[in-house]
Amino acid sequence: MAAFTVKQETFDCSEYGNGSCPENERSLGTRVAMYSLMAGAIFITVFGNLAMIVSISYFKQLHTPTNFLILSMAVTDFLLGFTIMPYSMVRSVENCWYFGLTFCKIHYSFDLMLSITSIFHLCSVAIDRFYAICYPLRYSTKMTIAVIKRLLLLCWSVSGAFAFGVVFSEAYADGIEGYDILVACSSSCPVMFNKLWGTTLFMAGFFTPGSMMVGIYGKIFAVSRIHARAINNLPENQNNQMRKDKKAAKTLGIVMGVFLLCWFPCFFTILLDPFLNFSTPAVLFDALTWFGYFNSTCNPLIYGFFYPWFRRALKYILLGKVFSSHFHDTNLLTQKETE
Repeated sequence: MAAFTVKQETFDCSEYGNGSCPENERSLGTRVAMYSLMAGAIFITVFGNLAMIVSISYFKQLHTPTNFLILSMAVTDFLLGFTIMPYSMVRSVENCWYFGLTFCKIHYSFDLMLSITSIFHLCSVAIDRFYAICYPLRYSTKMTIAVIKRLLLLCWSVSGAFAFGVVFSEAYADGIEGYDILVACSSSCPVMFNKLWGTTLFMAGFFTPGSMMVGIYGKIFAVSRIHARAINNLPENQNNQMRKDKKAAKTLGIVMGVFLLCWFPCFFTILLDPFLNFSTPAVLFDALTWFGYFNSTCNPLIYGFFYPWFRRALKYILLGKVFSSHFHDTNLLTQKETE
């Protein structure tokens, strides 16, 4: 019989398998298939978003306020793929956390921070597109590089302070009966939100910013329809810019929609689980978490499908042309793309 000590308390862990990993009931073929699928998603997430980071950082033509927001969002997705998904893959396939309690908290803090940072980035992009479409004459004075830097600082600092503060203070687990012994004896890196913090996370980290984004994009597309009726009466240069802004808003609206679709089931489960006495099966919660992770895999694919400049930039990266110092002034946008 094994006993473990946490916070000066000793627990009998015999009914939890003495803190050892349970026998994996999955067949070898199933585990190989899971590793292959998850490793493929990690590969696309890491290298797809790395390509976006290099493209926007290297090519001067892409140095716009909107693209700097996309760049920071790609950094978020890259970090998720590089620092979070590999450890989650091992935990999901082997049904065991091998990396210790302290790293469990660090891992989950970064996981939570990056998911909240993503939705804050999307809110910032929505605000950027709102001014570009609804107030085009004021856009250049409202959405400056300095404003973008402040938005990015807010996105990263607020989500980081919230995630690390909640997880390391263990405020999320206050009042959960049996949580201390579960942490001491379990081998699965358990993180469970109580009713207060589950509701707070859902409302502040998903529902409120998500609702704000949907409202802003609703306004954007309503204004776009008005512009579409008047667009033929505008000078050609104004006409082209409005078409370009509308196309960018549509693409980023798709990115927003995919994010909400991928992460809603996970956040909603976090909200409901404490009210259902934590009865959600671990395998279901794990699957919903990976469904959220796949959003970071989808983003570079969406950019590649809708942004011809990203496909050209990726081609130049693969050909090694970005190692030429003079190549950063290359024109990636054709005349057709500005119409």
